Amino acid sequence: MATHETQDNTQDNAHLAAHLQALEAALQSQAVRADSARLAALLADEFVEFGSSGNLWTRAATLADLPAEDFCPRSISDFQARLLSDDVAFVTYRSQRLASTALAASASLRSSLWKRRDGRWQMVFHQGTPIPA
Repeated sequence: MATHETQDNTQDNAHLAAHLQALEAALQSQAVRADSARLAALLADEFVEFGSSGNLWTRAATLADLPAEDFCPRSISDFQARLLSDDVAFVTYRSQRLASTALAASASLRSSLWKRRDGRWQMVFHQGTPIPA
């Protein structure tokens, strides 16, 4: 019986990790970053980000500024997710930003806290730490 439960938990964790990675990827996509309504659905009211730039971002500032940003494509690698409780998950990954006309290419380590509310996951905290070139 314990082996079956372990398999179920492993499958559940893999499904959750894939789901959270898809949400992180959505937040890095041009379509979602340019859509205030889609952003608002993914960011909790109390959302805070410590950006890789050193800036502190609130939900209101993110919703106001992100749709107008000079978009740079990004990629995710080394993604890991850990369930901290039934409704709280911690994720970590590497992010690679391609160069744009306004910004140089860069890499950063990323971490996020996600909370499940009313059956959907919302980001409550995010931090980006630059990786020196």
